[in-house]
Amino acid sequence: MKITATIITFNEERNIARVIESLRCCDEILVLDSGSNDRTAEIARKLGARVEEASWHGYAAQKNIAAELAAYDWILSLDADESLSEALEAEIWQIKKSGPMFDGYTVPRLAQYLGRWILHGGWYPDRKVRLFNRKKAKWVGDFVHESVVVEGRVGHLQSNLLHFTCNSLSEHLKTMDGYTTLAAQEMAACGKIPGIAKILFDPPWTFFRTYVLKLGFLDGPEGLAIAYMAAFYNFVKYSKALLMSTGRRS
Repeated sequence: MKITATIITFNEERNIARVIESLRCCDEILVLDSGSNDRTAEIARKLGARVEEASWHGYAAQKNIAAELAAYDWILSLDADESLSEALEAEIWQIKKSGPMFDGYTVPRLAQYLGRWILHGGWYPDRKVRLFNRKKAKWVGDFVHESVVVEGRVGHLQSNLLHFTCNSLSEHLKTMDGYTTLAAQEMAACGKIPGIAKILFDPPWTFFRTYVLKLGFLDGPEGLAIAYMAAFYNFVKYSKALLMSTGRRS
């Protein structure tokens, strides 16, 4: 069993070394870059990764292109702001030694937000399929929240994939602006135009669900920030979708 790690990038010089250095269990590291104007490609090559270029086609499409370019059928797909924990790396080594029993594997994803590891608010374990046989799986999702669909058996690894999210609220807001636009475009494309009632009542419900029902308050001030930003995300997403439906700028 040989594995190609795939990473899609655009201006990821801050993160790229960390993720590549965590991939010792892989036989090839493929970075698919979409026109970075920083040192992403340079750093990746120095660390032994194979760097390919492709214009941006969307998250799912970009990750499928990376999988197609890989030298091996088994794909370990990571984002640039993620890395393997040592325990997860050991699990993957064991699969390579004994041979895969499934066509794809989920991993629990542990996120660091504003410097704190987040265990509540719906953020953990946040399982994702990241290790898969490309002959049996592919990425789907036209706009945002892409995921892997496996046509076969799916196993579950126990150790954490580490996700290094925002270091500041301003960074979170900047990221949110892009994602809410994509989410609103997806809603508009599906004809799911929210009404005023949804815009008014869904955000406070999202805050309550995240902070209280999902125990976000146990993550301290960072948990409070996550709950508030989740509510604000929905408000902005629905507002943009409504404005798009009327032909106004969002």
